[in-house]
Amino acid sequence: MYLAKVYVTLKPTVNDPQGLTIRGGLHSLGFNAVKSVRAGKYMEIKLEADSKGEAEDLVRDMCRKLLANPIIENFRFDLEEIEG
Repeated sequence: MYLAKVYVTLKPTVNDPQGLTIRGGLHSLGFNAVKSVRAGKYMEIKLEADSKGEAEDLVRDMCRKLLANPIIENFRFDLEEIEG
């Protein structure tokens, strides 16, 4: 069994209104050192696969088909073998 830790972030050229709102909130709390915030998504997915390569292919396919919008988002993931 494998655990995939998936990170989805907006591409650098895409506006991030959620990040701007978070930055504004941090500033209102006195955290004026914050210059920018980019918001994203984090997911943990447990899956069964016969090999690490197969697990990587499955997670990459999940990201491309559902978890990330390839037009405005990038994704990356870490994969580790775990006990089921």
